[in-house]
Amino acid sequence: MYSKTLTPKRLKPFPLFFHPFLSSPSRIAQQSFIPPTAVGSTAGVPPPPLLLVAVDHSQETPNMVSPHGIKLAVHLISSAFSDVVSKVCECLLRKGTLSLAQVLRYTELSKQLVTNALLVLIQHNCVQAFTIEQPGGFLEESKIVTQYMALHDNIIHRLRSAKFLAIVSDEFGQECMEIFEGLVQHGRLSMNQMMDRHKEKHKALTTEENSSIANLVLENLNKLAQARYIERCPAHQPHIKKPKEDDTQTKKKTAKSKMADATQTMEAQALAAATLMDSIRFLVEADTNTNNAPDDDSKKNPTTEIIGEKRKHDCLEPGTGATNENKEVLWRVNFEEFVRRFRHKCLVSYVTTNMDSVVGIVLRAIFEASRKDETKVKMEKTVPLPMDTIYEEAMKSEEGRSLTLERVRDSLVQLGCEVPIIGIDETYSIDLKKIIDQAQAKEVESIVAKKYGREAYRMFRFLLQRQSLVDTDEISITTFVDKKDALKILFQLWKDDFLHMERLANEGQKSESLFWKLNKVSVWEQVLDDMYHTALNLKLRILHEHELAKDMLKGKNVGDEVKEKRKKFGDKWRVLDSSVFILDDAIMLFHDF
Repeated sequence: MYSKTLTPKRLKPFPLFFHPFLSSPSRIAQQSFIPPTAVGSTAGVPPPPLLLVAVDHSQETPNMVSPHGIKLAVHLISSAFSDVVSKVCECLLRKGTLSLAQVLRYTELSKQLVTNALLVLIQHNCVQAFTIEQPGGFLEESKIVTQYMALHDNIIHRLRSAKFLAIVSDEFGQECMEIFEGLVQHGRLSMNQMMDRHKEKHKALTTEENSSIANLVLENLNKLAQARYIERCPAHQPHIKKPKEDDTQTKKKTAKSKMADATQTMEAQALAAATLMDSIRFLVEADTNTNNAPDDDSKKNPTTEIIGEKRKHDCLEPGTGATNENKEVLWRVNFEEFVRRFRHKCLVSYVTTNMDSVVGIVLRAIFEASRKDETKVKMEKTVPLPMDTIYEEAMKSEEGRSLTLERVRDSLVQLGCEVPIIGIDETYSIDLKKIIDQAQAKEVESIVAKKYGREAYRMFRFLLQRQSLVDTDEISITTFVDKKDALKILFQLWKDDFLHMERLANEGQKSESLFWKLNKVSVWEQVLDDMYHTALNLKLRILHEHELAKDMLKGKNVGDEVKEKRKKFGDKWRVLDSSVFILDDAIMLFHDF
């Protein structure tokens, strides 16, 4: 017996606008202008040869940004700023964390241009700077070097600005939305700058004094901070220690060390060092130091003190941290809170659609009751809650007032909870990761069904459930597909890097069997990259349509023909824009949730 493992090279991504996701059965029918990808004929496909170049996917970085994810981020930066800023951003995304000298060498731009570009990216929360000690050469002392890393997730969040604004507007109204809109547009603002924007925006209407304007801005700022929609900016340039190679190589993987794996990389350490404590991160103070030099009390700003004590580095400049040169606190959008709310909404929507509405009400109540206890966005399980707390929270909503205790308990069972035999300590915790996995699997299955057909969908779903090597005969019998047709479909999926194949031969009987297993990690990464690709194509199409309609949109007094063209352009733009919104929900499902 011998075994050969064959892994083909990944094929090119889907071409422009030919992505099956937007035409999947689980999506609305607004994307009819994007045709699904047709599968070519597989008739006469010969068995693949045994001698193929194997690609070791185990060496790939799991958290590495996909190629089209980088292209989409660069396009967003280029559209918002300039080609110089996008070039510096692309350099950091492709090369990783770099120093200023390295950015200058790779981009071949002047120092002034690169410095200005980095300042713009930092201002808009797309780049995080940090310092690290590097050893010197022979008879040279070590030196402190500033490193810059691109924050890909924050760049992609620029796609969701309209969603953020809609949430704030619906919850707090126009005044809070104006403050939040300023943070979305400018990245970081102090309270003084928010006051200046308010005066400029309401110049013709306001006759209020500075104190009343300050109180109004402070009140709205406090509302946004209490809801955690905004936060104080992290430390501008934290200092971290570079881990020694000997320590990282000899360190044993204990249970505690596995919990610290997320902060082992230099970039993760920098982000953790820059993050403020929650008690400071959402603290709104009345003292704004309006255009004055900081007084003695302001020098004892709690943010500055805590950052200094936590880092214990005298090399940082006094102006670094969450304040500017006048020690004013800078604020920015807290993307984490919005992603958490989007995640909750996605989970509730999924269980409501695939189970029933009561299950959705119960899950929403659990999220409301445990919101303060959530420590991170990607919580695998909810915080254990007693039955009385869940029932009381469900009764607060209008839909849940008619629920009985037994109906709530049945919904918890549907969510995968086990009812204790003795109801003395009746607490429940929901496995959120399992629900997310089911939602992701459903989306991928719809893509496979649209691209390869219903028979391929049944085979893909069977292999997804098994998660192990399965013989061709077993796949054919279980999914009710003829063996000859099953082989054609399996080879097509294998060719597209959806499956892993092992060919087992028996030398005595001179026969061989083919075993198949789903490449789940590879498929999920490929699907996410294709989504980034389609989102980029949609954004380019929107930009192209705007360029074509630029002259048509000029002028007010126009004829009926121009009005009809404008209406058609508006309809087309709304379809494209809604497609980006829907696709962004799927991107968050596979990347952020």
